[in-house]
Amino acid sequence: MGIPAEVDEIFSSAYSSAVYVSRILSLPDDRRTVFVLGESGIEQELDSESVRHIGGTDPALNRTITSDDYNAIASGEALDPSVGVVLVGLDFHLNYLRLALAYHYLRRGAVFLATNIDVTLPSAGTLFPGAGVVSAPLVAMLGGEKQPLSLGKPSQAMMDAIEGKFKFERGRACMVGDRLNTDIQFGIEGGLGGTLAVLTGVSKKEDWEGEGKLVVPMAYVDRLGDLRG
Repeated sequence: MGIPAEVDEIFSSAYSSAVYVSRILSLPDDRRTVFVLGESGIEQELDSESVRHIGGTDPALNRTITSDDYNAIASGEALDPSVGVVLVGLDFHLNYLRLALAYHYLRRGAVFLATNIDVTLPSAGTLFPGAGVVSAPLVAMLGGEKQPLSLGKPSQAMMDAIEGKFKFERGRACMVGDRLNTDIQFGIEGGLGGTLAVLTGVSKKEDWEGEGKLVVPMAYVDRLGDLRG
């Protein structure tokens, strides 16, 4: 595409989550550890904000749960008492043991956060399970009453964090994305000057055409390359 960009101009939902935990979320000093359901990208962002974390890519969790695990989790012996947050993202190594640990941390009062709640992920011309699929079992186990706070689009906590870092003018910015209920809604609710839908991802024109549609982009293109004329 030839669009100039630096690494520090990339503001991911994982980084937004790390900033929220380290700078915004009020936690007791002895409950500031994060239990991660997710991959190394989340861990790296937490490290950048000096947030202690467990779980994640720990190879000790890549196994089948045992009867000893059941007993240790139930008694609390297997739980780190300093965990005050369960942060859920896309996890390619999700298993029963990880879910059991996350669930019991939440039952003990940990804050429930998600990098994003997208249920699908576009790749290779089709859709695959997204990060929202990882948090869904926990929501179900909690009776559907406790939803994670999403730190990705369309959360306006993420928009405020971006504005705070980059000091940009919202009226001169345009949100470009392929999903109506995250990307485009993010731009509309954030008061950006424009929203541009790209048809190479999740949402299609029929999703916003017609009467009574709640989220409608200002414009659309078939593919990002069309912006080059």
